[in-house]
Amino acid sequence: MKLHELKPHAGSRKNRKRVGRGPGGTDKTAGRGHKGQKARSGAGKGAFFEGGRSRLIARLPKRGFNNVGTTYEIVKLSQLAALEGDTFDRASLELAGLVRRKNSPVKLLATGELTRAVTVHVDAASAAAIQAVEAAGGRVVLPEAASETAEKAE
Repeated sequence: MKLHELKPHAGSRKNRKRVGRGPGGTDKTAGRGHKGQKARSGAGKGAFFEGGRSRLIARLPKRGFNNVGTTYEIVKLSQLAALEGDTFDRASLELAGLVRRKNSPVKLLATGELTRAVTVHVDAASAAAIQAVEAAGGRVVLPEAASETAEKAE
């Protein structure tokens, strides 16, 4: 027996239905009946269509809380400790590959340890992160802190 002599068992394979290719049972309407929505191409009403009445999902009461909160770009203290330099802002963090998304604010978290004094300009920081940076002799500059100091100066 050779590869080109192999054939499937008789009756085990069936030719596909070639609709719309002349008389023979699947011409004219091509097995779709007569007119109507189901006869059209792209027909269908969707999985949750209920004959025109309100869908079940729309009728059920909605409960709970849907928080569409802010998604931060996270920077950890251990990541800052691995970088060289003593001042970090968004541009330097992007250059180092720690911040990827352009429109997301940057938040500093207190994961890891920092042993040297650094200045960090971020949009938000956890209280523990601020405490850890200040304990190492550095400081964290937040945008709202800058506006508060400007108000106090006036």
